[in-house]
Amino acid sequence: MSSFYKLAIKNIERLTNKSISISFDVPESLKNTFAFKAGQYITLKTNIDGNEVRRDYSLCTSPKSGELKVAIKEVLDGTFSAYANNKLQVGDILEVAAPRGRFIFEPNDNKTKNIAAFAAGSGITPILSIIKCALEEEIHSKVILVYGNKSTEDTMFLNELLELQHQYKDRFSIQFVFSQQDEDDAIFGRIEKSTVNYVMKNKHKHVEVDAYYLCGPEAMIHTVKDVLTEHGIDKTKIHFELFKTSKTDGIEEVNDVTSGKTKITIIVDEETTTFQMSPKQTVLEAALDEDLDAPYSCQGGICSSCLARIKEGEATMRQNNILTEAEVAEGLILTCQAHPTTPTIVVDYDDV
Repeated sequence: MSSFYKLAIKNIERLTNKSISISFDVPESLKNTFAFKAGQYITLKTNIDGNEVRRDYSLCTSPKSGELKVAIKEVLDGTFSAYANNKLQVGDILEVAAPRGRFIFEPNDNKTKNIAAFAAGSGITPILSIIKCALEEEIHSKVILVYGNKSTEDTMFLNELLELQHQYKDRFSIQFVFSQQDEDDAIFGRIEKSTVNYVMKNKHKHVEVDAYYLCGPEAMIHTVKDVLTEHGIDKTKIHFELFKTSKTDGIEEVNDVTSGKTKITIIVDEETTTFQMSPKQTVLEAALDEDLDAPYSCQGGICSSCLARIKEGEATMRQNNILTEAEVAEGLILTCQAHPTTPTIVVDYDDV
């Protein structure tokens, strides 16, 4: 489940001054391995200055496109993003894991439905995949996009989105929001409560939306979620994915971990390993210390790469921005955030 495959870079396109898209050459023998659902991501792995670095990047093409392509925005102090934007070249080899992720859109052309998407910055990446999939495969559905950036120059996929809007002019509507540029037909500012109300309760008040997809910074996602729930939108219709979380919000102090040592059994890739660990460690840290090939990427609780299931015992998570209460109740954990709270615990990476 944590296998990586060496793929050559087929093409690199400059999107903005600080972002690029990278497409990979996928051999025929791996086409099924890299089949994906709209909204999913892939984990990229390489060595930079002698250190292994893993990062998750969302796919930005539709599942039927035949392309495996991600977009990478260079961020301040971003080890991999700076490397990708300034060093990578066509023909370079990266290790790539198969697509994963729970922020997905599955088309059903037997049912006409409408979706609304809210994205900010590089949060457009999985949203673009979802938009393309909906427009291509649900031929009667409508899509509304609210997309926030500093300016047009900072807007990833600007021309591609405008082309899609022209191609699907009766089905695809875009509301741009710019915080540092005043443009005709765009909202000046950020995606705030007033923005959501204007788009959903005024501009598109006659559209009955069946699903909402949100991707961007934590503050934006909370704002949009809160406004939608205030208007009585069922939480099950609101899907979101963080690309960055605050360092303090949502983090719980882990005060109920056991003292001494915990006997842990880890099942990964059909192999079972039992050893002693400190409950002050996370499950993932303990697994990596034992040289187990446990899957991981962000180690910050905002992706689902390290997802596993507790088969015996209990654990508490410092942070959880992904799993629902029902999923936690059935034993699912983010192992990068989970500390054992019982003397023994059994964690299964394969049963997810």
